[in-house]
Amino acid sequence: MKRSILSTALFMLTILVVLLSLWGPEALARYADRGILDQIETREEETGGEGYRYQLSGNEKLYILSQCLNAQNLPETEQSLRSRDADAAYQELTGTYAFVVNHNGPSGQEITDEEIYETANKGIALLKEKGVLPEEIREIRSAAYEATLYSAIDVPEPRNNVAVWKLSLTGSLQNANKENRLIDAYIDADDGKIYEFYVRAQLKWEEIDPDKLVEEWSSYMGLSKPQAYETDNPLLETTPYFKKYVFAGSGDERTIVTVGFYEGINELFLKISR
Repeated sequence: MKRSILSTALFMLTILVVLLSLWGPEALARYADRGILDQIETREEETGGEGYRYQLSGNEKLYILSQCLNAQNLPETEQSLRSRDADAAYQELTGTYAFVVNHNGPSGQEITDEEIYETANKGIALLKEKGVLPEEIREIRSAAYEATLYSAIDVPEPRNNVAVWKLSLTGSLQNANKENRLIDAYIDADDGKIYEFYVRAQLKWEEIDPDKLVEEWSSYMGLSKPQAYETDNPLLETTPYFKKYVFAGSGDERTIVTVGFYEGINELFLKISR
């Protein structure tokens, strides 16, 4: 009798296990689906088409911009234009970089063409306070300058890109008095920082401390500390008055920044590579 009851119990348990194995997973799935079906869930995802949202460090942005400037030809001020041939032999380009006009205009997160002049004047004022720019440099006015928005793009990794405004003294004033003026500058379209500049002022090279100037500029840009770029080649520039510095990029990458001075036209410049 006991054996019969035990056999019946085992038979019923076997049937229950079989039923659970058949019905259980489907029932659990339906229960789990109740928590997500007919519910809207939103997430923020990085997309390749919105590369400007990708956060680059100051050193990475500087490196990308330097490589893009090296890869293109744009008009420069009188004597700096002549230095291109001398610089060409010393460029060490890696990868593929493009520096193109942004015909779409500023996005919602970038400085607009109406704002760039005020932004530039704020940057000039701050660089004066830091001793990077001479005090006598005048504020810029929209009527005297041309502003063009560019995208500096690492082509194999297009999300690595930097939007910059280029401000240049307008062509109608090229023969005007340039004393105490900004001649050219590249300005970050996101935060308004001034990457590169050429200015005319009543200065002499002996009055300029390039080490202090580049240290203050790198602090303003949020860069790592520069290292002196040692070279005994005087043909790197068309002026004898210059000093070069190296900033780390990522990995083995590096950016060369030059502080220099053109005697005669009294032009102080800070340029990136080239």
